[in-house]
Amino acid sequence: MRRIAHAVLFSLVTASTPGFGHGGAAAPGEHSGHGAAIGMPGEPAKVARTVAVTMNDLMRFVPASITVKHGETIRFLVRNQGRIKHEMVLGTVAELKAHAEQMRKFPGMVHADPNQVSVDPGQTGELVWRFPKAGKIGFACLQPGHFEAGMKGSVTVR
Repeated sequence: MRRIAHAVLFSLVTASTPGFGHGGAAAPGEHSGHGAAIGMPGEPAKVARTVAVTMNDLMRFVPASITVKHGETIRFLVRNQGRIKHEMVLGTVAELKAHAEQMRKFPGMVHADPNQVSVDPGQTGELVWRFPKAGKIGFACLQPGHFEAGMKGSVTVR
């Protein structure tokens, strides 16, 4: 019984500790876990256009390169055409690489950040994001091994 109690306590502590779980409160104008460099969650009522993105078990996004205008709010309609779970996570290349490493170490991690959407096989999800600055932003599937297999892409903000 004591072992079970310790296991439950450990999982509660690690899930609420930065670096183990996701989510949490963000300061106004920011979102949890990421700097404003990649933008911010968008308001669905202010969506300028929808971009359809498919994910597949060949570890690819289609399209893998997306161009948006700075200030634009985009609805990404993300469809998983594969037989395994995939996700689309927006971030800087450094953030995505670090997060992929975390996912290898803690494969049971659950995402709850506004810059990502996890999609079960055959399902569709959506991600609404605002891009206030010009530059290049990455996106990737961070399920263990998927990033390393090449499941990544980029958004160019002009």
